[in-house]
Amino acid sequence: MKKIFLSVFFTYITLAIATAQEAIVAPAPSLESKILPLRERAKVMDELLKDRLDTLVPMLMRREGIEAWVIISREYNEDPVLKTMLPATWLSARRRTVLIFLDHSQNDPDSEQGVERMAIARYDVGDIFKGNWNPDEDPDQWRRIAAILDEFDPENIALNYSDDWAHADGLTYSEQRDFVRAIPDRLRTRIISGERLAVGWLETRTEKEMQVYEDVMDIAHSIIAEGFSGKNITPGVTTRDDLVWWFRQRINDLGLDTWFHTSIEPQRSDASKENIEENNLDPDVLYKGDSIWIDFGISYLDLQTDTQQNAYILQDGENDVPEALKIALQGGNALQDMLTANFQVGRTGNEILSLTRDQAIANGIGPIIYTHPIGLHGHAAGTTIGMWDKQEGVPGSGDYPMHANTAYSIELTALVDVPDSWSADPMRMRLEQDGFYDGQTFRYIGERQTRYHIIDPKPDQPDEQ
Repeated sequence: MKKIFLSVFFTYITLAIATAQEAIVAPAPSLESKILPLRERAKVMDELLKDRLDTLVPMLMRREGIEAWVIISREYNEDPVLKTMLPATWLSARRRTVLIFLDHSQNDPDSEQGVERMAIARYDVGDIFKGNWNPDEDPDQWRRIAAILDEFDPENIALNYSDDWAHADGLTYSEQRDFVRAIPDRLRTRIISGERLAVGWLETRTEKEMQVYEDVMDIAHSIIAEGFSGKNITPGVTTRDDLVWWFRQRINDLGLDTWFHTSIEPQRSDASKENIEENNLDPDVLYKGDSIWIDFGISYLDLQTDTQQNAYILQDGENDVPEALKIALQGGNALQDMLTANFQVGRTGNEILSLTRDQAIANGIGPIIYTHPIGLHGHAAGTTIGMWDKQEGVPGSGDYPMHANTAYSIELTALVDVPDSWSADPMRMRLEQDGFYDGQTFRYIGERQTRYHIIDPKPDQPDEQ
């Protein structure tokens, strides 16, 4: 018995040592390994969607006092809100797809039904919206919609039309016309805009979503770090477009999508600009001593990222970025801190913008702030905090108050005075990083940039500058 025990014990120890050694020498997980196959993605996306429908819709309908919410779309002309409610296997509406939410608790506080959701469509919408119309029994879809609303008799009926948010303005003229014709006369006067309900649905992030968002952002940051390397950039040879299309191709090769085309721009010292001009060099080529700015985003698991970061190509003999660039980045981080410190539930985007600009100017930073909500869309619905050409405030979406559990792309430019050795004019430090506000505190989704990416050219690489 003792021999058997010792044999098992030593076998266990041997396996443990081997496992530990493998862990020590195992390479870091590849970028590809962080991305789920399509089938697994669909499971995650549908779980997130069901959780959102179960938790957010009842809360938001009661917050906005809406008893019936009707979302109408036709194939290839989908309401932006409806598209965010389709299961992963539904890439579009089918024929006419109508989703209806009825809050029984507002008519009857003792009702156990809560918010009932249904699809008035030829098919069930996955297993999330059960169909409530049989075309074989009654081929008139509008008549079925009218009958359901007539029986429920809501105090109001929210439709998706809005002056301020395109995302909440998805109801087309013809669909609205036919809907109004179909419902009983007494219900027509109860139609209201569902814009605040629609915006609330789009802007509010759930706990489960935020867990996933960390992984999505990690992938986006990893792609940026991979692109900003001597492997992909040959100073004096690689152009801005070369690098832009490397990023677009990399996104595609990873099986991901993006919601906007990548942008790359070099920012140069005064001396570098003079050298390029005097020697008639191509300004679209990237050279040693360039500060490179990127605007980059991916779409993954129905969540969007929007990131602006900066890199520096070392010159011969350098092993760090110039002091001027460090000062500029510190100024950009300071402006970020001023902005997010002003986040407060109930405070409008225009109020936050004004407060932050006053503070920045008082601290010697030139602020250009154009921060927007992010989540199911890139430039998403919600509290808008400035636009690059509207620093005095944004009518409509800028007057919308901030809510808890919302995500934002902290997008801005800080004009920062730097040593004359780099530039006689203030340097434009452009930064963007996504973050989450829980109603009390703000945190970044993944780390924000506080240090430059350093691109170290291979020693044998020539520089044509």
